[in-house]
Amino acid sequence: MDYIDTFYSRTLTASGEKPRLEGLHEADCCIIGGGLAGLSTAFHLAEAGKSVILLEENRLGWGASGRNGGFVSPGYAHGRSAIAGMVGQAHADDLHRLSIEGMQLVRRHIALLGISHADPQHGIMSVVRYDTGESLRRDADIMSERFDYPLAFMDTSQVREVLRSQRYFQALRDDQAFHFHPLNYVHGLAGAVEKAGGEIFEQSCAVSYERKGASTLIKTAHGEVRVRDLVIATGGYTGSLSSRMQRAYLPIATYVMLSESNPALIEQAIRTRHAVGDNRRAGDYYRLVDEGKRILWGGRITTRAADTKALTRELRAEMTSTFPQLTDLKVELAWSGMMSYARHRMPQIGSLGDNVWYCTAFGGHGMNTTAIGGKVVAEAILGEPERLRLFAPFGLSWAGGAAGLAVAQATFWKLQMQDKWQEWRSQRGGMRKWS
Repeated sequence: MDYIDTFYSRTLTASGEKPRLEGLHEADCCIIGGGLAGLSTAFHLAEAGKSVILLEENRLGWGASGRNGGFVSPGYAHGRSAIAGMVGQAHADDLHRLSIEGMQLVRRHIALLGISHADPQHGIMSVVRYDTGESLRRDADIMSERFDYPLAFMDTSQVREVLRSQRYFQALRDDQAFHFHPLNYVHGLAGAVEKAGGEIFEQSCAVSYERKGASTLIKTAHGEVRVRDLVIATGGYTGSLSSRMQRAYLPIATYVMLSESNPALIEQAIRTRHAVGDNRRAGDYYRLVDEGKRILWGGRITTRAADTKALTRELRAEMTSTFPQLTDLKVELAWSGMMSYARHRMPQIGSLGDNVWYCTAFGGHGMNTTAIGGKVVAEAILGEPERLRLFAPFGLSWAGGAAGLAVAQATFWKLQMQDKWQEWRSQRGGMRKWS
């Protein structure tokens, strides 16, 4: 299956498909899943001298890895304080340092591997839609003192100078974080895997695997792979290959739209090349693309794929209510994609035993975590499992099936209402100050 129509597939610089797996192949390691988690794992293993075969059911980066917002920053879908409540402060700090390293890995790969078409643009603003400046200052102090990671505090006037909206209050600006073209990065990393000796096959869906003695045999429709180590690095489109993994995550859909080209109109509202995300659960995230001529705007989550046209109307309404200046800006293209979320909202990275490993559930914060997830799995395969063990508390616990999806959707609606209430209170307070 070829790529769906997105801004990224329209501007993909790579040409040509990878071959389909046919016949019997042998290698040290097989990775199932051609997204960023699988490619990261394959790259580090191939670079260490292991023979590697990667299988992708569709095209490389066909799922969430190639159709997301393109934000690369530290952190996880779960907040730092919530993670500390689960595993303790020291453990949570170690995990956060890994998330910073994951961001740095992507940036390093772009530079050292020459993936210029990933087009990294530095800077991400995390904005709030209600007045909470002191909380942001404390967060910036913690990041600086505990992680030696500086964040720039922006007061309301500074924020509204570059984002011409009364909806926004303060922000933290991260000048080390960046945004990029994820699908071009996928193909650049794939090229590095092949250069290091790895083999990549597209249109090669793994239908089963079976442990036989000291090796595992993976079967596709047209071929087989025999290996010592197997890594399952699929995400929101994981099928029945591993029932244990399939039961352990929730498939969550998110939505993105691309505006028409109208730089003069866009500049009336957005006067920064930094990417922007707000503090609400499943809030808006957006950035300028095509040299500042268009807006790529994402948001909303649903527990099943909804009508993209209807969700696009909601996204556009959100954009124009935030920036009334953009009322006449047309939407040219919209798409959706499925992410995998665990109930604990952390990546699932570990071992199923018998040299079978898993690396999945990166929904909500995947660009940095897929990078570090692939690296720590590769380290474990190479005999250094210490950092992999940091993810042990976040295993393959049952996600709840249909009931879990219903709870997830209800929780999202509840949090969305709380966000609206806080925003309304701040706006009311602001009106009193301005009157």
